[in-house]
Amino acid sequence: MQFGLQHPNFNFDFLEDSSLIIGSLKNLVIKAENAGFDSFWVMDHLQQLLIIGSPQDPLLEGWTTLSTLAGLTSKIKLGTLVTGVIYRHPSVLAKIGATLDVLSKGRLFMGIGAAWNEQESIAYGITSPFPSYQERLNRLEEAVQIIRKMWTKEPTCSFNGKYYQIRNAYCNPKPIQKPAPPILIGGGGEKRTLKIVAKYADACNLIGSVETINRKLTALREHCKTVGRDYNSVLKTKLCTVIINDDPDEAKNRVQEILNGIPEEQIREFAIYGTPEEVYRQIDLFRTVGIDYVIVNLDPTNEIESLEKFEKKILQKFK
Repeated sequence: MQFGLQHPNFNFDFLEDSSLIIGSLKNLVIKAENAGFDSFWVMDHLQQLLIIGSPQDPLLEGWTTLSTLAGLTSKIKLGTLVTGVIYRHPSVLAKIGATLDVLSKGRLFMGIGAAWNEQESIAYGITSPFPSYQERLNRLEEAVQIIRKMWTKEPTCSFNGKYYQIRNAYCNPKPIQKPAPPILIGGGGEKRTLKIVAKYADACNLIGSVETINRKLTALREHCKTVGRDYNSVLKTKLCTVIINDDPDEAKNRVQEILNGIPEEQIREFAIYGTPEEVYRQIDLFRTVGIDYVIVNLDPTNEIESLEKFEKKILQKFK
């Protein structure tokens, strides 16, 4: 089992002085690297999500943030969880990703998805009207093909799709990772999204309880059979909030505060919480149904302390 750390809430980095933000992020990402986390992730949104805060809350642009973190670290992989396909043309995204892989000496973990935030898209004037779910999935399927071809095809890449067309596009320098940086698709749609994963992606990222994840992985296995893909060649990752507390009631209360607005009966779809022993057992259950890699959000009010506790109580047990 491998672990990644996502940092979705920048509010607490700005509490005292916005000029201290880089020190706060540097402290967090270096501690994550030293603790043995395999990857560090930021959201690719332009304004804060309601489940986490308010739209006016501070939220750094994801790819710019990763470029700074690349210069502060040396081992940990870096990625967006996940980039919405409609926010950037795939050829431009391929160029951005290749640049980050070169500057980080081969540490890009490309996260991409079909996008969903209509309010954000309209606010920024990205698309009008907001594309349908099926159109966004179709765009995602074309985008992943373009990105991989631009990273691997020599000397230029061309693509003629319904939504995207490029002609003799250079992507130099190429990424350091060969044949290409891993591409992770976020989303658990069992009919289309996981089929796109089976056809084109190196990894999937899922959200859900053990029962939900088991069902989605069963669907992924069937898609792999259909397209002739080795199911075991897909890295299966799960995103969740993790709260550890020696008092299980305190852990539950804190999860409810963090996931404000989520009905209590759905909390287990988004969070793992309890005593260290309980959290370890819950993560191990996901391992038994096929999850290889857990990406965690920790308590944003004491993220460093939570990271240190997670390292000692959980991460080291899986090494």
